[in-house]
Amino acid sequence: MTPRTRFLCSLIGFYFVLVALCMLARREATVEIVEALIHNAPLMLMAGMIAVAAGLALVISHNIWSGGAATIIVTLVGWAALAKGLLILLLPPNAAVEFFLETMRFAEFFYFYMGATLVIGIFLAYRGVRGPSPA
Repeated sequence: MTPRTRFLCSLIGFYFVLVALCMLARREATVEIVEALIHNAPLMLMAGMIAVAAGLALVISHNIWSGGAATIIVTLVGWAALAKGLLILLLPPNAAVEFFLETMRFAEFFYFYMGATLVIGIFLAYRGVRGPSPA
């Protein structure tokens, strides 16, 4: 694992863990805020631009498709952020609302999304701090 991959594992991992725990602690407020954000076109535009920038930064600096699960997950997170940002920027506001609230059903699958984020975060944070397991 390269030093860059180790750093990105730690950064993304701890970010995912902290955000997931905070959102889990305040489920109702989180769902309400996300739904309000999705209905606010100017804020969605800003969120899309930030996601594209973050995704591009990860894709350009870490587009590595071999080297273990943690390395590939970091690359997938970058591509997912880029795809999400472009989706937000390209979809008309009413289509974005429909996609995120009705297709993805954020409120209904909240615990699944946060649980997956937490598990991925714990794995990446561990690999970032402890490095690859000895083979």
